[in-house]
Amino acid sequence: MSKKFIKLLILNLIFIVSVNAQELDYAKIYEGLENPTFSYVHGIDPNQYYDMKNYAWSPYPLFRLNQEVYFKKQTIQPGYYLLTPREHEGKWYVLFKENGVVKATIPCYKDEIVSASFYNKNLPREKLTPSAKIQLKFNNLVGHISPSSGKKSSPKTFLEIDDVDNDFVSMAIYYGKKRYYILLRSRQ
Repeated sequence: MSKKFIKLLILNLIFIVSVNAQELDYAKIYEGLENPTFSYVHGIDPNQYYDMKNYAWSPYPLFRLNQEVYFKKQTIQPGYYLLTPREHEGKWYVLFKENGVVKATIPCYKDEIVSASFYNKNLPREKLTPSAKIQLKFNNLVGHISPSSGKKSSPKTFLEIDDVDNDFVSMAIYYGKKRYYILLRSRQ
């Protein structure tokens, strides 16, 4: 009985080590990614108007970059960027936009669906005053009576950034129902 237990334990350890080794092979993932072969005219994203027309501000996450990061031959300078996921010819890319102009286009190495409870667990709840709660309930009631007058909520967003081995920076951009992964270098 103990020999079977030891064999199962060893097999489980081998499986766990092999799964972790696959997840941490960032150099192979980075080499497999290609520089985008397209660009935007004058650096303007053509879908930007349609994305922002229903909101008072941009629905995309704002990211502050404190030092230069690199992707292949692209250098992303320090600054504030809107991280905008876009699909182009069946592949997903993340646009780094500054003042509405695309500064860099980075390919995603993985995209997946986010669980419905993720945002409830990870985003803080809004703290409203009593008068704001009354106004919100009134606005929701009017929105149910006349749907065109109701306020549309923007998609929920979240960012995860990890500094991983060999000067790689892994970013997970959560936008709405999907999560997009990109890989950058902190040194060239």
